[in-house]
Amino acid sequence: MDSTPKRLKGKRIALLRRPHQKVDDEAWSTIALPMQRGIVRRLRAIRRAVIVTIWTAIALVIQSVLVLLPGPAQRSFARFYWSFVCVLIGLDVRMIGAIAHRTEDGRPVVFVSNHSSWLDVAVLGGRLPGCFVAKEEVGQWPVIRTIARLGRTLYVRRTRGSTGRERDDMVARLKDGDNLILFPEGTTSDGSRVLPFRSAFLSVAELPSTPSGRTPIVQPISVVYDRLAGLPTGRAARPLFAWYGDMDIASHFWRLAQHQGLRATVLLHQPLDPEKFASRKELSAATWAIVADGASTLRQNRPARPIATAGQIDTVEAKPAFV
Repeated sequence: MDSTPKRLKGKRIALLRRPHQKVDDEAWSTIALPMQRGIVRRLRAIRRAVIVTIWTAIALVIQSVLVLLPGPAQRSFARFYWSFVCVLIGLDVRMIGAIAHRTEDGRPVVFVSNHSSWLDVAVLGGRLPGCFVAKEEVGQWPVIRTIARLGRTLYVRRTRGSTGRERDDMVARLKDGDNLILFPEGTTSDGSRVLPFRSAFLSVAELPSTPSGRTPIVQPISVVYDRLAGLPTGRAARPLFAWYGDMDIASHFWRLAQHQGLRATVLLHQPLDPEKFASRKELSAATWAIVADGASTLRQNRPARPIATAGQIDTVEAKPAFV
């Protein structure tokens, strides 16, 4: 005996009717609502793609002029560009901790972060006072290479050592008042873990960057995309943010831009002094442990705070970040 209530039977029968048959309004709304939501999401993605494209075209013209002029305008505008990109795609950025700045004796900062998506560039580029150091392959990608060039990105080879020219370029940037932003994993992850750091990327931390021959300081940073539709993200939702493997940026942007309530959390840890570590490998291992620990805490949606460890520097000027 069928125990289905008569009122549910009526809806089930109405939904099974052929398209040319009459369907009551209540049953039709059950079918139409998902379709309407899909259309709204696609329109949202199209709108975001168009305005980001227009904003990028305008910014390229402005920055191409600013890079020819002396002064900090080109640095400030690069940060403004990436910050506004986050706004246009609906990505909120939460900062926890303090941004490290040059020490009193002029030691610059090397920001070291985990890397799971092209979104990391927009998130960190819009908040940190520094230019990116990227693998040389990035300089061969269409469109991206143009944006990266105008953003004053430096390129390095993913080998144990860099060429003399690459080292000289990095030292010149540091001595010229810049800080550097590194992704020592050398590639992007799936967002569920932090890959081992390549110590070659931290060779810049060994380079004398002040008139007195002091090295830069290193600030570890953990970045996790922890909100989707305003709710905590789990393992199943992380591939929506992560950009890895053979994913192309266009299709990844299309999927991401359909959603609302996106958030990235940036956890700024206590800066480290490379001069207190016996070797570059030891510095790399300590930095990785801090970044991985912080990212794990954020992925589990637990309260997070900057991590301090042996080898940190206490005399660095830090600017509080918004939480």
